[in-house]
Amino acid sequence: MDQNIKQLKQLIKDADAVMIGAGAGLSTAAGFVYAGERFERTFGDFGRKYGFRDMYSGGFYPYGTQEEFWAYFSRNIWVNRYMDAPKRTYEDLFHLVKNKDYFVLTTNVDHCFQKAGFDKKRLFYTQGDYGLFQCSEPCCKKTWDNEAMVRRMIIAQGFVIGEGNALILPEGKTAAMRIPSELLPKCPNCGKPLTTNLRSDDKFVEDAGWQTAAVEYEAWLTAHQHQKVVYLEIGVGYNTPGIIKYNFWQQVYRNEHAVYACLNAEESPVPEAIQARSVLLQGGADELIRQLTEDT
Repeated sequence: MDQNIKQLKQLIKDADAVMIGAGAGLSTAAGFVYAGERFERTFGDFGRKYGFRDMYSGGFYPYGTQEEFWAYFSRNIWVNRYMDAPKRTYEDLFHLVKNKDYFVLTTNVDHCFQKAGFDKKRLFYTQGDYGLFQCSEPCCKKTWDNEAMVRRMIIAQGFVIGEGNALILPEGKTAAMRIPSELLPKCPNCGKPLTTNLRSDDKFVEDAGWQTAAVEYEAWLTAHQHQKVVYLEIGVGYNTPGIIKYNFWQQVYRNEHAVYACLNAEESPVPEAIQARSVLLQGGADELIRQLTEDT
């Protein structure tokens, strides 16, 4: 492992450019876990009432009213989009590549890259953004920033927003588990309910920002197709492997000067055709990235 760390550090140093492909495992490594103490602290009341034990399950529970649903989901959006990550994993990753010609392709929707300092023009959030609402129909190809709307929902439940945007329930207080009906988010264009801009079906809105990022991503690939590029995959599983994993394998296969690197908590196989130009690091992404940034 130590030898692989040294090898990858040198490859990144010598590369013309670095393409980062990030999946959910990176945010998990940064402390954005959906169960355990983090769940209990903010969603324990919902868990006890409805019988689920993680944030993901709570997002799919069939609540009886939209007021209950948005009480839950506004908390979900806040802690996984606006609250600071518990660890500095993303900041360490930025330190690793900030002086390189980099680009980021990610299926994550938590905005951690921008908060860590990555250039917005070098990011492509393929699956959406927790910080955006879209029409549920949808009636148009627009999205709306949701921070102000979600903040009002949070405060209406009795929470105070503290340092690092942490949710704090004042001592002796019990959080409301529904929001006032007047805070239900509605489309400014048609009046239908708003929903999060997340890719879950064919109603996902690829707005102007998404389209611009897609063009920038393709332009970056074209400009670097014959250069020394490290395709650095971090925390990517097999839910949507075609977006990053299989894509990176193909990019490396087509470019004899490119290298594939994978940081993953689980063992990750690699096609025989690119094995000689692959570096595989197994373990927690937070620790592996920390080691990669030492003395850089």
